[in-house]
Amino acid sequence: MEARDKQVLRSLRLELGAEVLVEGLVLQYLYQEGILTENHIQEINAQTTGLRKTMLLLDILPSRGPKAFDTFLDSLQEFPWVREKLKKAREEAMTDLPAEMRKLRPKDSVTCLASQLTWRF
Repeated sequence: MEARDKQVLRSLRLELGAEVLVEGLVLQYLYQEGILTENHIQEINAQTTGLRKTMLLLDILPSRGPKAFDTFLDSLQEFPWVREKLKKAREEAMTDLPAEMRKLRPKDSVTCLASQLTWRF
């Protein structure tokens, strides 16, 4: 998962937790698409509350590969308002990145760019 998408999940963590996203088809879709394993599903379902289940899902997703965020968005068919909020936050993060880089001195921009490239590998 890209650093930008990880930041989006982190910035909306409490709001997403309040939505109890693990009910319904979300987990099954993520399992079907290979984002979650059977062990992940069991670990999530073993949690005692919907909030804890959702928080564990949010902890697992960033480590599940480059398609995890988009597949998570696809899984939110029952939660279109959540999907739209995530998409909007992602778009804002995309437009904020160049503005942040413009604020840096040229030497800092190169260092920042190099650190971002390192994250992608």
